[in-house]
Amino acid sequence: MDRIDAALLVLRLVIGGVVVVHGLNHAFGGGRLPGAARWFESLGLRHGMAQAAMSAVMEVVAGVGLVIGLLTPIAAAAVIGVMLVAGVVAHRRNGFFVFRDGYEYVLVLGLGALVVAIAGPGGVSLDAALGIVVAGGWAALIAAGLGIAGAATLLAATYRPVRAGGDERAHPEHLP
Repeated sequence: MDRIDAALLVLRLVIGGVVVVHGLNHAFGGGRLPGAARWFESLGLRHGMAQAAMSAVMEVVAGVGLVIGLLTPIAAAAVIGVMLVAGVVAHRRNGFFVFRDGYEYVLVLGLGALVVAIAGPGGVSLDAALGIVVAGGWAALIAAGLGIAGAATLLAATYRPVRAGGDERAHPEHLP
């Protein structure tokens, strides 16, 4: 394994692993799916239980896709889409810094996924083993295009922003 393959493997493991754990936390941590659903609804997303379930599934599937390097541009698109929705709905109004619940964290994960799509999954991946590596401009277009389109569609269909001073509940990991 050369250093580029090793670097891409580490990047995929970290980004994908973080996204998987985040999805599992929505499903099983703190307030579990009902807590995540209440939190999503408090942020202005309609159909909270469906949102929570789909978010958890999407994060786990996309994260695993990145970890194993399978259909990498599509896995990256899913990460980009989820992070874009989270950035718009939960973090944008708080500014940049993560310690203020800003969008720093979701920006890094989303752009990291885009970098993996552009660079390709590397030689230590299922895509390479199956001979289906897509990298470069096409992979960037697939990842960014599908991610942005998916996020925009979800937001247009279900997001109704909460007015300032609205009833915002705690993030699910803070619920009993």
